[in-house]
Amino acid sequence: MKILHIIPNLKKGGAERLVINIVRELAKRENTNVKLLILHDPFEYDISDIKHLVHHVPASVKLSIWRKNVIDVDLLQKFMDEFQPDVIHSHLFEAEIVSRSCYYPKAKWFSHCHSNMEQLANPSLRVIFSKSMLTNFYERGYLMQRYQINSDNIFIAISESTINYIRKVVRKYKATLLPNAIDYEKFSQPMHTVSETLRLINVGAINRNKNQFFLIEVAHKLKVAKVPFQLKIIGIGCNMELLLNRISQLELQESVHLIGLSNNVEQELCNADIYVHSAKTEAFGLTQIEAMAAGLPVITLDGGGNRDIIEEGKNGYMIYEENVEEFVQKIIEVWSDKALYKSISQFATSFASKFDISQYVDKLLVIYNEATKH
Repeated sequence: MKILHIIPNLKKGGAERLVINIVRELAKRENTNVKLLILHDPFEYDISDIKHLVHHVPASVKLSIWRKNVIDVDLLQKFMDEFQPDVIHSHLFEAEIVSRSCYYPKAKWFSHCHSNMEQLANPSLRVIFSKSMLTNFYERGYLMQRYQINSDNIFIAISESTINYIRKVVRKYKATLLPNAIDYEKFSQPMHTVSETLRLINVGAINRNKNQFFLIEVAHKLKVAKVPFQLKIIGIGCNMELLLNRISQLELQESVHLIGLSNNVEQELCNADIYVHSAKTEAFGLTQIEAMAAGLPVITLDGGGNRDIIEEGKNGYMIYEENVEEFVQKIIEVWSDKALYKSISQFATSFASKFDISQYVDKLLVIYNEATKH
């Protein structure tokens, strides 16, 4: 089977990390010929082991409601025609638009829903005249047409929240649930013990949705409660300067550290005690599974999709409102009760093993095989 995965780039991010792991695992399988195609150059991951499978093919699509669409996909079309894939699997919305602008009805097409793609929503007449909604509506119409031209489409959703959304907005097309996966062996460790100084960690883009400002307020409460702690925030984003200002205002510079990007997140998790997550919306929660694999209890806000992975009191706790006091209380409860910590840590490690990339690819190949039979 020839399989082509397409993603805009390989910058640091959950979707990019997942697709790299998928391609690595598919490359090990017999009778499988896989390629990963990126539209732009940035490489922020070490892919030396699969570099021969990664191809940079520039392509772009600029849709315009008022002007002529600018579609530059000749090189991508040529690549498809020469490779002759049985499966074309796109990740993230830019790759969705660009890939579907090609014509290759011989393949089975898959769209990976790493989030609830707002562009697919069918807006009501009450809101259609806002600029963003009008743009989304136009892009949705374009995609629906291209799905039909390329002989159908199958959506892969990463959580119950996401599959319910997809089934609501694109009822015509099949959607299947396949929760995200990690390289479990890379993150797991034999036994995790809690330290005397509480070590908290968060991983994610620093932006409004990831909501790290909430974690700064949590850190302030811990300081007021005289809890010895360190909080590491790994990631970059548009809110970094504002976040630094808030850290300075609350005089937390000695306890809260913005690390930026890291090439060794698994080691950072290994050196922490509790994973804290504050995203307002979350399609799944890949970083939370990675933290569990490392033996970390997870304290998180309700992001929607991460409801699928939190088993209350077993691998962590979910706080359903942005309640700083309740969040802090759970952190202290888990950290101070050594027996509780050990129980949650052990269960978290076992729970995360169910999301290993090897099992994931087994399931993905079943989905591919069933689709290509018809």
